[in-house]
Amino acid sequence: MVGDTLLIALYAALGAAAAGLAGAAALRLLRNRSVTLSLAVVAAVTVAAMFGGTMLVSWAMLLSEHDLRVVTMVCAMAAVVSFAVALLLGRGVVKGSRALAEATRALGDHGSFVPPATALTAELAYLSAQLTETSAKLAASRERERALEASRRELVAWISHDLRTPLAGLQAMAEALEDGVVDDPRVYHARIRTEVGRMSNMVGDLFELSRIQAGVLALTTTRVSVYDLVGDALAGVDALAREHGVRLVGDRVERVPVEVDGREMSRVLANLLVNAIRRTPADGTVAVSARREADHVVLAVTDGCGGIAPEDLPRVFDTGWRGTDARTPPAGAGLGLAIVRGIVEAHQGRAAVRNVPGGCRFEVHLPAAI
Repeated sequence: MVGDTLLIALYAALGAAAAGLAGAAALRLLRNRSVTLSLAVVAAVTVAAMFGGTMLVSWAMLLSEHDLRVVTMVCAMAAVVSFAVALLLGRGVVKGSRALAEATRALGDHGSFVPPATALTAELAYLSAQLTETSAKLAASRERERALEASRRELVAWISHDLRTPLAGLQAMAEALEDGVVDDPRVYHARIRTEVGRMSNMVGDLFELSRIQAGVLALTTTRVSVYDLVGDALAGVDALAREHGVRLVGDRVERVPVEVDGREMSRVLANLLVNAIRRTPADGTVAVSARREADHVVLAVTDGCGGIAPEDLPRVFDTGWRGTDARTPPAGAGLGLAIVRGIVEAHQGRAAVRNVPGGCRFEVHLPAAI
């Protein structure tokens, strides 16, 4: 009895194996064809394996001619129905695959991916989700690229404007000195020196920003106290503050150590303080604070500018941004805050701004020294 059972199993396995080998060869030959054809081959192999194994077992059992005919008819009908059902079920997979292919083609043509409404298998649904995420990333990248291009165009326009005016003045003063029509040449010499100094600062800012954006800003970090950084920065802008009638206040500056490039971080504070002083009206106050929050040190400069329009807040640190009231000198080329963000991010920190009653609060978050 056991021997007969093993023999039947062997015949069934041989029939199924023969169908499987034939199907594998067919799939290899048709591997570059459509999914529909591959699914049809898979369905045919499945049905043929069942049919072939059953028929071999039937012949091995030496059934009568009538019984063999009955078994053959039953197997044939089962095979036809099974093959038809397999193809019908496979149509859903093919339909989902084609819908996903059309949606993917739209991603290449229009730059956006809309998931197909057709029900998808788990694998195709996962692929659709990945394409949706990729489409969102591409859209965000394109938006950043458009914003960057717009920022560059604004920067070129503003710098061209800011250079044209002093250059025209320098040319006029030089011609006046050459013609000898100036009563006191020393006045013109002082003006020329002032304009040349301003343009030199502008070129220096451009060079610094190009280094930051190229990722070649070399930092030499040392352990310093935030208290000393703030004190040096306040001393450096004291004359400018008195000239504008602005009070400088060191408000709650803690002696917290940080690992920073002292020169670059002094430039960050100087840019923030100069910007705050120029935006604050006379008799106003510019306050500087420094405190530790968890594993970060927060440096803050608060001015009395009256606030920034909410729609402009996300652009404050963009290259070339100067606001609607800062299109002309001495506002500069709109590089100071962009340089601030670049230097801070090079220190693994971040720069932020928010409106406060009467003005703005610029914050620099830096990792605290251990």
